Amino acid sequence: MVELGDVEAADWIYRGEGGLNIVLAYNGSSPNFIGKVLRVRKLKCNESQAPAAAAAVLSDHELLLWKDELGPAQTKDIANHMYAHLVLCPLLGSKHVDAGVRVLVTKEFLELVHNGVLLQRPSWRVDNGGVNTLLDSVILMSDHSIFPHAVHEEQVCISVEIKPKCGFLPTSRFIREENAAKRKISRFRMHQILKSHQGKISQISEYDPLDMFSGSKGRVLKSVKDLFLTPQNNFRVFLNGQLVLGSLGGEADDTDTKIAEAFEYTLKAFFKADNGANSMHTPDFLQLVAGAISESGILDLLIKVQKLDVLDIEGAIHAYYDVVSQPCAVCRELQLPATNTFHSVPFDESVKIVRNFLISLTAKDLSLMISFRPAPKGDKHDGDVLYLESLDQSFEYKASFIDLDMKPLDKMPYYYKLDQEIVSFYTRTMKSETLYQDESSAIEDSRHG
Repeated sequence: MVELGDVEAADWIYRGEGGLNIVLAYNGSSPNFIGKVLRVRKLKCNESQAPAAAAAVLSDHELLLWKDELGPAQTKDIANHMYAHLVLCPLLGSKHVDAGVRVLVTKEFLELVHNGVLLQRPSWRVDNGGVNTLLDSVILMSDHSIFPHAVHEEQVCISVEIKPKCGFLPTSRFIREENAAKRKISRFRMHQILKSHQGKISQISEYDPLDMFSGSKGRVLKSVKDLFLTPQNNFRVFLNGQLVLGSLGGEADDTDTKIAEAFEYTLKAFFKADNGANSMHTPDFLQLVAGAISESGILDLLIKVQKLDVLDIEGAIHAYYDVVSQPCAVCRELQLPATNTFHSVPFDESVKIVRNFLISLTAKDLSLMISFRPAPKGDKHDGDVLYLESLDQSFEYKASFIDLDMKPLDKMPYYYKLDQEIVSFYTRTMKSETLYQDESSAIEDSRHG
């Protein structure tokens, strides 16, 4: 197995990060790594500094869920790799899932990488933690922002990274009446209201995952346009692997006129065709993305995995407390009798419910990477091809799922609490707006009375 040491550290540059991993892109000349990225596990400031092999073993309760696939894993990092390969790949298809391979790393390599990327990382990410320098291996995988071998300037490639989020409305009988909004409004839309109130976003996005997953070409295009206008951390665009729209590790600015003009200029390097001096290529790009989403059928695979969550968190949380053999905190909070039907299912069924819920949670939080390159007429193509009528040009594209991390079992209470906070705040806000509108209407009526 290849080992990366201090000499190789300078060849890996910051590409971005999520809650669990920092992604590094290769900037060297070794044929073994050209067109590859590294996913390096992070260590949060409040996590144990114990050696990784000792600190990251699956808990006994997690083994109840994953023993068939992940039982041999000795660390959390290895377990995540096996999870992507053995659990998600069969569900989402090997064509769209790249679990990667493990490569050995030295502590010196990780320390140099940690220090080397500090200035590129968002400050709030730095405050939360950094590279786990106690790892002995990281994940090497294909750089899905480029095509294989398309690493030279003459082979132009543009790619988009999208977080589609949950694409269906829950219908579970466990959803309490006061939370009925969940059956009508997407989780993403409700969460936007709370994030705006908390000051986490500057503008509420018009994006709705229900449009993205609708199967309607018009609604899919609308969803892509909405993401473009308000990228937040849900929409990024790369040209030849370099970020040209969106943010690497946090919330992106809304796409104002200045950002839109800069992006339009960037697109000229990709769309060689020119329909006139004042031609705009942003509509072509958005149409290309929407067309690939619709034609590939990749979201049909994703929604099936998302729908493994059949009970919603309001039902799955009860199964969680059965799996971990603890008194149900939710039943206590709602003052339900200990003998209620929530806890009458067989233990194996509770394990299955929680397992499927956590798999669905990964599917609701992963990213979709779609890469494009011009397809010269008459050439044979390895991937799928999309024809753009507005340019009379064809483009080869490939679509992949990334960010396939296993969700921690012990965060189930947190998922429940966040869910209740989102829906309750949305419900209160809508009631307040309705009351305000009613009062305004009454005042207006009295003036004209």
